[in-house]
This record gives sequence, C-alpha cells and structure tokens, in this order.
Amino acid sequence: MGGAVSAGEDNDELIDNLKEAQYIRSDLVEHAFRAIDRADYYLEEFRDSAYKDLAWRHGNIHLSAPCIYSEVMEALDLQSGLSFLNLGSGTGYLSTMVGLILGPFGVNHGVELHEDVIEYAYQKLDFFIKTNDSFDRFEFCEPSFVVGNCLEIAPESRQYDRVYCGAGVQREHEDYMKKLLKVGGVLVLPLEEKLTKITRTGYNTWETRKIIAVSFAPLVLPKHRENGKPRAVSLPAMFEVRSLQDLARITIRHILKRSGSGSLPLPQRTGLKRRNHFKQKREHRDTPLLTNSYLFMSRLIPGPMDNNNNQSSTDNEDEDEDCSRVCEQLEDKEENGRRKEGSVLVIETPVNLLRERILSLPLPEPLKMYLLYYREK
Repeated sequence: MGGAVSAGEDNDELIDNLKEAQYIRSDLVEHAFRAIDRADYYLEEFRDSAYKDLAWRHGNIHLSAPCIYSEVMEALDLQSGLSFLNLGSGTGYLSTMVGLILGPFGVNHGVELHEDVIEYAYQKLDFFIKTNDSFDRFEFCEPSFVVGNCLEIAPESRQYDRVYCGAGVQREHEDYMKKLLKVGGVLVLPLEEKLTKITRTGYNTWETRKIIAVSFAPLVLPKHRENGKPRAVSLPAMFEVRSLQDLARITIRHILKRSGSGSLPLPQRTGLKRRNHFKQKREHRDTPLLTNSYLFMSRLIPGPMDNNNNQSSTDNEDEDEDCSRVCEQLEDKEENGRRKEGSVLVIETPVNLLRERILSLPLPEPLKMYLLYYREK
C-alpha cells in the first residue's frame, strides 16, 4: 500500500509530504508522527526504505504505508484517557503513536497473531522509552500486546472507545468487529477494499463512512482445536490498579513539565527549511486503489511566558520593540550557528528540559532514576 506521496530524506520531510497531500490534517496527529522516527521500526538493513510512502514486510514483520497510518490516526479521533484496541498490532509503531495521545490514564491494547512479532514490538517499545526524548515531552500510555487471533477474542471481553483492524475484513466479520466497540466509539478497518470509519451512535445504530480505497492482506481465519472449539484470546485487564509509587511518578513528571515557562514544547519540524515541492492535493472520492508494494529529533521551541507588567501601553510598545531587536539578534546568531562549515551542517543538540529538571531536584539518585524511568541520557 502507498506511493501516494513523495519519499522523504528523513522522518520530518516524510511528515511534511503527508501534510502537503492532506493525509495529516491535525496538529495532534502531526506531533505524534514527528515524535517517533518510522525508521526505528525497521530492521537495520532496510532503514533506507523507511521514508518512502510504501508498505514494508520482512517475514512476519509488517508496516503499512505512512499515508494509511495517517488516515487511520485522523479517523480515530483520539483523545486523552480513551481505551484503544489494535487488532493486528504488528511492530507496535501505530500503538506507540496512539499512546502519545491517550496519556497515562488511557488503555492501549494490541492483539498480534505471531509471537515473534510481539517480541519485536516489545523490543522497539523498550528502545523508544529508553532512548527517545519524545517520551519526556508526552504523557505516555504504554501499550500491552497479547498473542492470538483477533477473531478469537473472549466474548466476555470489555468494549473499547477506539478499535483499529490492520487486516482486510469481509462482511461476515463486520458485526463481530462492531461488538468490540462502546456506544459513541469509533472503529476503523479495511472493509471490502475500502478503509472505513464506523461510529457507534447507539446500542444498535451506526454511522459508516468510506475513507479511501486500499488493499490489505485478509484476516487469518482461526484454526480450531481437535475438540472443534476455538482458542479464546484473553485481553489484558482494562483498568489495572496503579501503585501509589507509580501514580506519584506520573504526578511529579506532570508538574515538572508545566513548571517554569509552561508545558514542554512538542516535536516540531527540525533543521533548515527544505526545498519546495509541488503541493500534492488528494480528493477522497477519486482516490485510486492503493496496492501493496513492498520494498526525530526535535528542536525545542520555548513557550511564551506570561507578561504580568502593568505599565503603560507606551512602555509596552517600547519593550516590544526592544524584544523584537533582541529576538532578531538571537535569530541571527542561531542562523550563523547553523551555517555550513565546509560541507557539514552544524545544529545544536536539543536539551531535554524535563530530564534537567528532575536531575536538579534534591533527591537521592535512585529516586531520580525512577522518575526518569531509568532512561539513558
């Protein structure tokens, strides 16, 4: 699937292309995409293909095309505190982006058919938590994955606010998928070659909207045991009781993120302005079938500080002019720092403000490391 937008040279340029083509339309989704480098979910020998708008498969490991994930994220209408179920969770790339939006009190579950892919997903999740500074800019809902066929979920399992299925669904399984959804919830799935958004408006009422034409591998049908009964997949607990220690860590990190000049900046476009591309526009109704073709670091921008001065408007205007001059001088210095030395582009390393604030606390080192989730520098 994919090929709808131009390839990028890096993750940021790929996101720029998706925005220009109107696949990414909201700031919330853009921040999540910029926070996680798609290449981190590829095997090392295939990283060069990560920024193409193409699906990728190696053995059981699979990633959908960036344009598909963009449409899915936008269609899910994610909010903090919701519950999310990913059917065919794969590498965990989508589940991790969703977790950045759900926050620490959401629910983030995934069901994956292949045990080796679950292991791969947890490796990538651990790498993200331990090494990616974006983890400290968001309040994260860590995903939990279970092995099994998504068509064998135990009937007593609870329902979710948001559900996504990453495999082709036929009409005979549509009602099964709908039963996993709460009233008011949203289900996004490839239904008979169309990426489809289904909203549950009442106990027995639904709204359906076709998004784009797609081509997904079909759901794998369950294999019955010798006694003829299917295996029941038990999902993780919907709401587990958090320890007081864990809740304290979440609260302290939340307070520190909003101390000083406000909340920590979210991921933005990095580096110098890239070359202009022809703007790509897409009409949903006339989108051609997207077929399978296999083949971040962020600069921190300080938030605005509150102005508590009660001086006259004239004084304020003079101050604004002074501030403008100072800002221009700082921008000139910053631009000079970015200039090329020979053929090397020099860009300052961004500072992790939350980490610096935690390390400055008058606390024992083991407690500081706990607050940092034992993350590497």
